Amino acid sequence: MKIFFIGAGPGAPDLITVRGLAILRACQVCIYAGSLVSKEHLAALPQNAEVHNSAKMSLDEIGAVFLAAKERNVDVARLHTGDPTIYGAIGEQISFCVENGIDCEVIPGVSSFTAAAGVLKQELTLPGVSQTVILTRCEGKTPVPELEKLEFLARSQSSMCIFLSAGLIDSVVRSLSVHYPSSTPVTVISRVTWPDQHIVSGDLSTIAGILKNEGIRKTAMILVGRFLLNKGNMSRLYDASFTTEYRQGE
Repeated sequence: MKIFFIGAGPGAPDLITVRGLAILRACQVCIYAGSLVSKEHLAALPQNAEVHNSAKMSLDEIGAVFLAAKERNVDVARLHTGDPTIYGAIGEQISFCVENGIDCEVIPGVSSFTAAAGVLKQELTLPGVSQTVILTRCEGKTPVPELEKLEFLARSQSSMCIFLSAGLIDSVVRSLSVHYPSSTPVTVISRVTWPDQHIVSGDLSTIAGILKNEGIRKTAMILVGRFLLNKGNMSRLYDASFTTEYRQGE
């Protein structure tokens, strides 16, 4: 038997990977992150599959399901939102598997940060604007290492995707404003790819007020940076005068 940590994607049920869906269809036991994962995913499970909502479970309770599945020799689909390797809290679950001799595998998924860029038809790495993408979060209940606080990361003024921080927008703006100009564009997408997806835009001087007026406090991706202006240089990859391994420049 095996525990499959599957990235369900950001919301839309058809954004799970082909591999993830195939495994989901074959598993007799599923533990899903009920507060974040669409219940539509559960329709893919075999009839009479055992389903658990991890929003109401402790690590010990999740482990007990793993052990019971091991006893029965059946696979488990552990369904996480987005990509399970980003703020997925899978580390302690994998450690449990290792300690108890349970085989496991991680199936990547579409993260909310790439889904957000896709919805905006926006390239995060525009030539001449930014070639670096920072994935981070504001310090809340989970502490952030001192050198990873937003005011330090903001020094590069690179493209930034901020998770789990819409409810702390005042702190986000205050920290970023140490290095980003107040005119730096900011777009926030709440529940990206869900039917009730909501997009708001502003800049560092206005975004806090906009989010409060819209009532956006959670399940939102904050995108920050000049890449949002979509005014970068042309890529050399498709420049007719540029020679590549596969094409001779003119």
